[in-house]
Amino acid sequence: MNEGALHPRTVSPSALRRKAEHMAKLCRGLSDPSRLSILEALRSGTLTVSEIVQATGMTQSNVSNHLGGLYDCGLVRRDQEGRFVRYRLSDPRVEMLLRLSEELLADTARGVIGCTEIGPHEDGV
Repeated sequence: MNEGALHPRTVSPSALRRKAEHMAKLCRGLSDPSRLSILEALRSGTLTVSEIVQATGMTQSNVSNHLGGLYDCGLVRRDQEGRFVRYRLSDPRVEMLLRLSEELLADTARGVIGCTEIGPHEDGV
């Protein structure tokens, strides 16, 4: 069992709520299509901002803005190589989470696409 896991019978409601709030924040970080596109591009390895722009079709300013948030949240790392900064996924579990999300979506696509209980993201997607 995961040491960080909270079993509902052994913890307080406030501890469960805190954990749920933290998990929701992680999910919000992953819920933006632009951020997911960047993370997907980084699954292939380390990339510069220009390479991410090329891979995603996003603007440089949009990529840079989202990379800043992903970095602050600990989902990506950056390494200085001369005058370039290269970005990479911060942890193998980020790639695992993306892969598991793909697998789950493949099995539940009809339900996810038809879901009316969870609304669109703030940007309308």
